[in-house]
Amino acid sequence: MKTHGAVLRGPGDWEVVELEVLDPAPGQVLVEMAYAGLCHSDEHLRFESQRYPIVGGHEGAGTVLAVGEGVRTVQPGDHVVTSFLPACGHCRWCASGRSNLCDLGATIGTGQLPDGTWPFRLDGAEVGGFCMVGAFAQHSLLSEFSCVRIEPHLPLDVAALMACSVPTGWGSAVNAGPVRQGDVVVVVGTGGVGCNAVQGAAMAGAAQVIAVDPVEFRREFARTVGATHAVAGTGEAAALAKELSRGTGADVVVLATGTTSPEVTGGAYRCLGKGGTLVLTGLADHTMDTTVALPGNITTVFEQRVQGALYGMCNAYRDIPRLLRLYEQGTLKVSELITRRYALDEVNQGYQDQRDGTIIRGVLQHEH
Repeated sequence: MKTHGAVLRGPGDWEVVELEVLDPAPGQVLVEMAYAGLCHSDEHLRFESQRYPIVGGHEGAGTVLAVGEGVRTVQPGDHVVTSFLPACGHCRWCASGRSNLCDLGATIGTGQLPDGTWPFRLDGAEVGGFCMVGAFAQHSLLSEFSCVRIEPHLPLDVAALMACSVPTGWGSAVNAGPVRQGDVVVVVGTGGVGCNAVQGAAMAGAAQVIAVDPVEFRREFARTVGATHAVAGTGEAAALAKELSRGTGADVVVLATGTTSPEVTGGAYRCLGKGGTLVLTGLADHTMDTTVALPGNITTVFEQRVQGALYGMCNAYRDIPRLLRLYEQGTLKVSELITRRYALDEVNQGYQDQRDGTIIRGVLQHEH
C-alpha cells in the first residue's frame, strides 16, 4: 500500500515523501499510526545514521490493520504501542528478565526487520524504519515482537509516549538508579525523558529531587511532576545536593539531556555523592564520541557507580501496561507532557521547538 512519512535521505532535515509499505509476512504486523512522539533520539539521525534513507519515529501508537501468518499476540483492530526494542522472549537476555537487551535489537539502527526484510520502499529502494518502527509514517510494518497491545479505551496520544519517553525516564530513576526512599536525586535535563525521571524518582520515595535545566519553562514544569528544587546548572545543583544530603552529595544522578559531552557528563558527575550512582540515559550526536571522563580515584574510593540505561531497563510487555495503569489512576502524569501536536509536514518545526526549549514533548498527529 502507499503511505506518507518523514524520511531522512542523509544528514539534514526531514522530508515528507510517499512510501510503499509491504504487506505483512509471517510474524509481521501492519499498523496504522495515530501518533508519534518527537524523541531526541530521532534528532540524532540528522547527524548520523547507520543507513540512509531511513523513516523516522520510534515512539508511536496506532491500530493494527493486518497481521501475517503465525501472529498470535495481536489481531486486526487492536490498539498497540510500539516498542523500539523488540522482545523475542527466548534469547538469553529475555529469559533473564532483561528484554530491553533482546538480541533482536541488533538492527534497530538500520530498521531492517528481524527476518531480514525491509518494511518500506522508496523509489524502488529498500528502506527501514528507525528502531524497526518508523512511526513517522502514517502506516508501518513491524515485527510482532515490537507491538504491545493496550486496552482500546486508552487515548493513543498518551499511549504513544509509553513507547519511549515515559518508561525510559521513569525506569532510569526507578530501575537503573535505583532510587530508594529518602534519597537525594538530581535529574539533569528535564525534557520528555527527564521529566519522567523526575516522576519516577518522586514515586520511588526520594526525599529531594533536584531538576536541572537551563530553560526556565522546563524547570518550572519539572516542579509540577515531582521536583522539589529546580536550578539552571549543574554547579548550583551540586552545591544544593551537598547541602540537602548534609555533606555527602546526591545518591542518584540521572543524565537525561538531549545530547551529551564530556562537559555535560562531568557536570552531572560533580553532583554525585559517596556511594552514588550516575545513570547515563542521554546520547551523543555521534556514536563514537567520547562523552564520559571521570576522576578514577574519587570514583574508586567513594565506591561510585556509572550505570548505562537503555529503555530505562524496562520490559515493554510488563511495564507499558503497568505505567498505563498508573496514568489511569492519576498517579503518573502523561497527557500533561504533551505541549503541542504537529501535522506530519510540521516535523521540522517540532524539532526546532524542541531545540528552542519551548516544548516538553511534541507529537505528530497523523491524518487518515
